[in-house]
Amino acid sequence: MNFKKQIIFLAASLFLMAVFSFFDWRSFKDNPYLILVLYFLCLLALVGLFFVPEIRGTRSWYKLGPISIDPIEPTKIILIILLAKFFSLRHIEMYRIRHILLSGVYVMIPAILIFRQPDFGSFLILIFLWVAILIISGIKIRHFLILVLLGLLFLILSWGFLLKDYQKERIISFIQPQIEPLGAGWSQAQSKIAIGSGGIFGQGIGQGSQTQYGFLPAPQTDFIFAAIAEEMGLIGIGILLALLSILIWRILKIAISAQTNFPRLFASGLAILLVSQIFIHIGMNLGLFPIIGISLPLVSYGGSSLLVTFWALGILLSIRSKG
Repeated sequence: MNFKKQIIFLAASLFLMAVFSFFDWRSFKDNPYLILVLYFLCLLALVGLFFVPEIRGTRSWYKLGPISIDPIEPTKIILIILLAKFFSLRHIEMYRIRHILLSGVYVMIPAILIFRQPDFGSFLILIFLWVAILIISGIKIRHFLILVLLGLLFLILSWGFLLKDYQKERIISFIQPQIEPLGAGWSQAQSKIAIGSGGIFGQGIGQGSQTQYGFLPAPQTDFIFAAIAEEMGLIGIGILLALLSILIWRILKIAISAQTNFPRLFASGLAILLVSQIFIHIGMNLGLFPIIGISLPLVSYGGSSLLVTFWALGILLSIRSKG
């Protein structure tokens, strides 16, 4: 059932990418009101999540029959568009602290809503995305250091006042996995076993013991990298990483060749978003990072992420073809 649904989502995503490849990307650049309308629609969708039932301890989806819609995914892309527009107009005035603070307000409003759901992983992705685009836009070093200090202060305060108990358990189990080997540390232990048992050639598609017998949790989403490593081995993940690297490189080439700041910042932002999610997802599977629920772009099961990613790629194709 999940495979058939994902095929349908893939077909819809390819269609969406094709449609937006003919769409004139300058409609975003030249129409700030369109961006603001999309931004506020995302905020309304995030607020609405607080009134839906919890699914696995979080409120991240609108359940419509067999389909779950995740408004966090389009919010990421809309923020990239908004920040690209904001900084493309102010790139020569990045020394002014008010520009940094105002851009931070745009990011922090949806970020706080996402944090309260709670979705700590997506919250961190948005903050990292904002800081990375600030760096590309030319933020001063002292301003960057101030942001780093504020970020560290926030993380310290989060431990005492904001993080849920299960989030603390995940972090503690990451630092000291021997404390709860059958509790919070179970997932990453099984992920490491799955990756190690794959060897060079893997155990074969549908033959992985950790994946097929239920030892590996969420093998279609949070731990799909481990599932691929177990069943397709080093060769399989090597091919996967090569394909993802080619995609990132092509996106960066569009950013480098862009003639103006808006398409350059949009392409750079999308590359940053994909790289950060890939890096964190693989790090979670290898036990290098605590489990914070980050899926592998274009690979993990999920229609919302797939549709939104192909939508963004369609905008990139429009930038590439229309200049």
